[in-house]
Amino acid sequence: MTDHVLTDDELTEYEPGDRGRPEVVGPVGPFEPPYYSVVFTALRTDGDHGYGETAQRMDELVAQVPGFLGADSARTPGGLGITVAYFRDLDAVKAWRDAPEHREARKRGREEWYERYVVHVAKVERSYGQERGAGVAGGGE
Repeated sequence: MTDHVLTDDELTEYEPGDRGRPEVVGPVGPFEPPYYSVVFTALRTDGDHGYGETAQRMDELVAQVPGFLGADSARTPGGLGITVAYFRDLDAVKAWRDAPEHREARKRGREEWYERYVVHVAKVERSYGQERGAGVAGGGE
């Protein structure tokens, strides 16, 4: 399952360790290349209008897509959000794009939730990372 995307209200009210509030974790990966990343950057409209509930449902659904690897998300209090989802191949990206509930959520996004957005789909050819005390994982430098 992917991380919960914090809403603007949650970001301003969130204190680490609070019960009932999501912990911020990440980043996910690295993964064995090649794979694909879908970068969704958006500027939100004011108000929730069902966004939080829908975002949680999308997290549940994308996790069921064969080839979904994980996702990282961040949002500023001003409404700028970035989500990077990782998929094993283009078939997995297309399966997510074409999922009926995701199509409906994208429609609502265009109509209600986003002032503007951009989607980038990229093939990842190199991936590495480091965790303090664990060394470099993947094809690092």
